[in-house]
Amino acid sequence: MRSAFSWALRILLSLTLFSLVLSARPMSAQKATPAQCVDCHSKVTPNIVSDWKLSKHSGVEVTCAACHGDQHTSASDVAKVKIPTPETCAQCHETQVTQFRKGKHAMAWAAMKAMPTIHWQPMAMTEGEKGCGGCHKIGDKTLTEVVELRQSGSGTEFGAAQCDACHTRHTFSAEEARSPQACETCHMGFDHPQWEMYSASKHGVRNDLKQKHILPASAAAPTCQTCHMQDGNHEVRTAWGFLAVRLPLPEDKQWAADRATILEALGVLDPQGQPTALVATVKAADLARLTQEDWQRERDKMIKTCNQCHSVNFAKQQLEQGDDMIKNADHLMAEAIHIVAGLYKDGVLPKPANYAYPFPNLLTFHDAPTVVEQKLFVMYLEHRMRTFQGTFHASPDYALWYGWSEMQRDLTEIKELSAQMRREKLGATLKPAVK
Repeated sequence: MRSAFSWALRILLSLTLFSLVLSARPMSAQKATPAQCVDCHSKVTPNIVSDWKLSKHSGVEVTCAACHGDQHTSASDVAKVKIPTPETCAQCHETQVTQFRKGKHAMAWAAMKAMPTIHWQPMAMTEGEKGCGGCHKIGDKTLTEVVELRQSGSGTEFGAAQCDACHTRHTFSAEEARSPQACETCHMGFDHPQWEMYSASKHGVRNDLKQKHILPASAAAPTCQTCHMQDGNHEVRTAWGFLAVRLPLPEDKQWAADRATILEALGVLDPQGQPTALVATVKAADLARLTQEDWQRERDKMIKTCNQCHSVNFAKQQLEQGDDMIKNADHLMAEAIHIVAGLYKDGVLPKPANYAYPFPNLLTFHDAPTVVEQKLFVMYLEHRMRTFQGTFHASPDYALWYGWSEMQRDLTEIKELSAQMRREKLGATLKPAVK
């Protein structure tokens, strides 16, 4: 009897010791349960939890660990938190991620990095996501880039999710991403004020009235997504692309010459009109349609979309007017480019050493070294963009006063600056030497 009691006592002591040891183990050696995550973060980051509870994920038991892993269990091991990527989302949303990978948004990081002087900007503007990187982070990054960014301390790994640019965390609402306001943060401002154009157009006004319940829910009111994400397709592509340049060159000889001039100033064609190595970069970054077939495919998709509310003939006419505005804008732009190139040729203006060809580089942006070269950049990336984008977005004020009219004034100013620089150069040449 005594030995039985002794045996039972030893079992009880062993279980007690095992329990004490287990409770003394650091949390990092255990896996947090969903309830523990919610309980802790309800205190630490309460709005993340409340957003998650609003989400569809919460209703179908997609817990924190599904996206962030289960290795983070306390404040001491936050570094073990996994930052989700599109691959994470693809576990359930494979179709959407596959579409996204084929579209221009996935190329956004590469497109930013392709700009010639982007590395001249402060880190906070690019890798720190307070400038270009704040929107272009939606683009794919290589594993090496993510590792380098994490080591640099820029914090860009927090933008690795990409899908959350439109389906903001942690609600990840499809309804939110379908609203035009979801596009507003990035598609506005200097070189691509699509939000301003759309919201002031009849399309945007009708949608605003519909959201305010002045127009009924059944009223037709196209959103950004209606035209650019047909049937929810996540590719988000357009016929003309971001910069409204494409290949092959048009049959119209004047337009072909003007577009070739612009392509030379973009570094895509050399002075002999032959493609440069940059064409591969442009293709990789999905900046332009490089075949007639690619362009026509996107144009046909847009006509089909317009046909939901308009006749095919009307849709074609409106889109062709946009093409015509590009043609006219290109003529002004080519004249301005030739004026600045002429200053290089005649030795009036020194060609920057980092320019590969005897043409101004339109993609150096504000880093262009002189006032006349900066005026050319503004003419191209602000006013030319507004001219054709305003036309396609049914925004008359942007197409004319913020676009075409500004281009005309830019050209006048570039002509005056050029003439002044030539006079000054001639005066310096004729000025007698001081004895």
